[in-house]
Amino acid sequence: MHSNPKTSSQATILMRSDHAASGAIILFVVSAVQFLTPFMLSALGVALPAIGKDFSASAVQLGLVETVYILAFSLLLLPAGRLGDIYGRRRIFTIGIFVFTLGTLLLSFAFTIETFILFRFFQGAGGAMISGNSVAILASVFPPAQRGRAMGIIVGCVYLGLSLGPVLSGFMVTHLGWRWIFYLAILIEIACLFLTVLKLKGEWAEARGERFDLVGSFLYVASLFCLIYGALNQKEDGVYRGLVAIGSLGFLAFLAFERRSSSPILDVGLIIRNRVFAFSNLATLINYAASSGIAFFLSLYLQIVRGHSPEGAGWILIIQPVFQSVLSPLFGRLADRVSPAGLATAGMALCALGLGLISQIHAVTPIHAIVGMLALMGVGFSLFSSPNTTAVMGSVSPKSYGVASSLLATMRTMGMLCSMTVITLVFKHFMGDQPVSAETQSSFLASMHLCMVLFCFLCVAGVFCSMVRLKPVSRDEAP
Repeated sequence: MHSNPKTSSQATILMRSDHAASGAIILFVVSAVQFLTPFMLSALGVALPAIGKDFSASAVQLGLVETVYILAFSLLLLPAGRLGDIYGRRRIFTIGIFVFTLGTLLLSFAFTIETFILFRFFQGAGGAMISGNSVAILASVFPPAQRGRAMGIIVGCVYLGLSLGPVLSGFMVTHLGWRWIFYLAILIEIACLFLTVLKLKGEWAEARGERFDLVGSFLYVASLFCLIYGALNQKEDGVYRGLVAIGSLGFLAFLAFERRSSSPILDVGLIIRNRVFAFSNLATLINYAASSGIAFFLSLYLQIVRGHSPEGAGWILIIQPVFQSVLSPLFGRLADRVSPAGLATAGMALCALGLGLISQIHAVTPIHAIVGMLALMGVGFSLFSSPNTTAVMGSVSPKSYGVASSLLATMRTMGMLCSMTVITLVFKHFMGDQPVSAETQSSFLASMHLCMVLFCFLCVAGVFCSMVRLKPVSRDEAP
């Protein structure tokens, strides 16, 4: 019995359309939750004074609101990615959305600062499970020829979350109250949870059957906790510096243990043997370490030195993330046609140029010049970020997608922490315990200039590191 060619053709078209629809839903869900995780970080920064007033919270407690979110997010990224590789990325991703939604719901009803901090840790843990598997799911669903476009869209959503967070938060805190930040987020999170449960059909567990490394996970989490908590408190003396040293030694012990493990949470061989993977992650660490301090410095500069209101400073600073949100999908699509490593290298070079220009800002620099510098950084960062993500995911085999996406996110977080540590140490040298004010503006400007020069040189070094990836991949390095 012969099959009808027309019927076969129609079936193929239907199959393709189903696949396209499924891919579109997955991209929508991943983009939505990738918007929310940074949104919840940037939005609460604006709301902290109002939260502190309602709860009569101390400055230390308000600091913990941000710290515990970063801690939970950073500590659990790599274990969450590995769990996704073994037990199914959809499963861990879904649990992550549920935990994140539950944390958001509990935060909206919190009535003491202590419970608020606890629920914030909960939310960060859910965010880690989401981010540790989001990029891996897209890499599993989209073929290499379409992957750059997908990566560009979610990177754009990350920057959109960062840029809209302060704007929407400021509006809601002023007109509705800070709890409305969480009410808005809950609606989006519940929609994403339902779509994930009902529409995401794949499981994507290429490492199924392998053992989860509990000992390695403990070593990793404990070492990273010491590093991060110590780095975040460098302005303090004694014990926090010791924590950084303990964390560094612990991390070396973790790497040594993982090299001998039969089923490691981090395949050290990927870093040693895979040049593209190793240098792409190093480039991520360097670029985020070099660029993350810009918003911090310019926010203080615009308000203290130039006398702008917080709202006015916010509208100027939004220039960079807006450029990143708009251009990331375009550069992601370009990475499907042109070498992603080459595009990322060019993007880092633009960032180095932008940092060099920012290091020359003085007390009377025209605002339009500062806007131009922020636009340049936005172009450079978007040209780096989306193609770099594509380069990382294209350099590993499918069974390592979860670990690769988690390590990439960890490098971003560690880069930001490195940036703030350098800034803290430079501030301590130039300003001691003095607050940033009109009276200390010269010391503040000196601190900003030194940091920007250091970050510029770091970014230039990163360009040369990134160029190592441009050599053709050998057979031994191929995923």
